[in-house]
Parts: sequence; C-alpha cells; structure tokens
Amino acid sequence: MDKLRKIITMESLVVPVVAILLGLLVGAVVMLIGGYNPLDAYSALIKRVIGNPYDFGETIRQITPLIFTGLAVAFAFRSGMFNIGADGQVLIGMTTATAVSLSLSTLPSAVLIPISVIAGGLAGGLWASIAGYLKAKRGINEVITTIMLNWIALYLSNYVIRNFFLLKGQNRSEDIDASAAMTFLSGLFNNARVHWGTVIAILVAIFFYVYLWKTKQGYEMRSVGLNPDASEYAGISVGKNVVKAMFISGVFAGLAGTFEVLGVFHYQSVFAASPGYGFDGIAVALLGMNHPFGVVLGAILYGVLTYGSAGMSFGAGVPPELIKIVIGSIIFFIAAQGIVKLVLKPFYLKRKKEKVL
Repeated sequence: MDKLRKIITMESLVVPVVAILLGLLVGAVVMLIGGYNPLDAYSALIKRVIGNPYDFGETIRQITPLIFTGLAVAFAFRSGMFNIGADGQVLIGMTTATAVSLSLSTLPSAVLIPISVIAGGLAGGLWASIAGYLKAKRGINEVITTIMLNWIALYLSNYVIRNFFLLKGQNRSEDIDASAAMTFLSGLFNNARVHWGTVIAILVAIFFYVYLWKTKQGYEMRSVGLNPDASEYAGISVGKNVVKAMFISGVFAGLAGTFEVLGVFHYQSVFAASPGYGFDGIAVALLGMNHPFGVVLGAILYGVLTYGSAGMSFGAGVPPELIKIVIGSIIFFIAAQGIVKLVLKPFYLKRKKEKVL
C-alpha cells in the first residue's frame, strides 16, 4: 500500500490528468472559434472508438506501435540519449521481418514467427547501436546521427523491397505467407487487425520497468543518464552503457515495424517518405513522462485521439487537423508543468488551510 501511495502522487497522477483536461479545453475553445460544437466533436470521437467491435479493435491496432516507439524513445532518454531515429529503426525492423518471412516461408508457423520477430527486433537494435557506438567512441551527437540514419533506413528499405521482394505491378512487397501472420482474436473484433504485438508491447513495458529499476544494469544505465561524469568516476563504463541503451531502444522500435508487417498489413510498402511512427513515439514518451507505464497510457490517449479524429470529421464536420491541436496542447501542458501546478495551487492551498483549521 505504501508503494502504491508513492507511485500515485500529485506529480505522477494529478498533473498529467489536469494537463489532458487543459489540452481538451484548448481544443474546445479552438473548435468554438471555428464555429464547431466541441461536445458534438468529442462525442463523435468517443463513438468512433468504442461504437462497434471493429473500430475498437482498430483503435487497439493504432495504439500498439505507439507503445513500442514510445518505450524506445523513453528508454533511451532515461539512459541519457535522445533517440530521434526510432522511425528508421522501425523501417529496418519492418524490412528485416518482411525479408525473413518471405525468404523462409516454407518453415512451419511455430518456427517462422519467432525467427521473424527476433530478426526484426535485433535488426532495429543493431541499427540504433550505430548511433550509440559513434556517441561512445567518437563523441558524435546522437541527434545528428539518428536523423541521418532515418534517411538511410528509408532508402535502404525501399531498395531491398524494390530489388528483391517487389510484387509485380505494385509498389509494395509480396504478401507474407499465412504461416507468418500474427493476427489475434480478429473474429471477436469483426476482422479488425488486432495482433499478438499488443500483448508483447505490454510485456515490453514491464521489462522496461523491471530492467531499469530492479536490476544492477538498469541502475548503471540510469546513473549514466543522470550524470555520466560521476558514473565514470564510480567505475561504470559510460560507453558500454550508451551502446547498450541504444541497442535496447532500437529493439523496441524494431518490434514496432515487425508487428506492422506480421500483424497488420502482411506486406511492406515502398515508402515515398518517412512513415512517422518514431516521431509519434517522441510525443507518446513526453505524454508518458518517460515512464514505461506512463508511456502505455500516453499511447492509449494518443491512439484514441488519432483514430477517433475521423469520427470528429465525419460525425461532427470538424477537420481532423484540429485533433493535432488537442494533442499538441496536452503535450505542451505536460512539458510546462509549472503552468499546471499554477492552476492547481489554489486548490492545494485551500486543502492546507482546511487541515490547519
């Protein structure tokens, strides 16, 4: 009970909730200025998400890659790294999973699926390790290298698909064999693209928490993230932990791409531009305040708002771009917690006075 009280504090619960409410309020004001009814808009959003089993399943599908990429960004940040390259790591994981599942399609499902998942995750981790190595050995800022690696990943992925796995006459790969598909309870959700990746994403969040807060290696990583100089003085290998942190972060992002292929689309497109999974992950990590369970909640919020925005458009005539204003406002208030605390201050002062009396 005491541990629960330590976790559920004003900082961890009340501030994010008020930030979300303020973001929704800002969105409502913008809608009113634009001549739209915010109550109708938010009602249409909720109806779009939970109105029927198919849309509910598709909302879960929308949330899943956000959990993976949000965890990837948050893990790197907790270790003192800013992983802008999650988008490229998603693409590398996606391409590797596609290549493995198509090349080894004769294998039984019980063998092919684990190999494809492991290969996609490891490929994303190794791709992220390049930036970690350059940071550890050459002191090159990871923001620069990960941005460059995003572009390299985009063109490398397109090259591999075009030259080795392209479906004739189409701008995408061949379909993966049914033995590699990871759909999950699709009948329950009226054939929505729900897959096993959602379950694994939750397990990854648990791993994140246990590893960083309950193990020696995790303590060293957090120590490096907080103060690399003091960590090095204490005998902790900073370079080793930097590479390891980027590798694990990349594995998380690689899994996001892997499950998009194996669980959702069952093929990989030739992308004209970056798909944006990794950049959404940055927003989710900020919403979750870089805590694994906060990231899961942030991904749920972001996914619900994103998928439900279509309901606002069709049901209430509100442009879907307005939902980006709502999301941006929520992120702003979470980042600028001083404003939220200023709003809450009168309530806490009132409670203190009541206790004194």
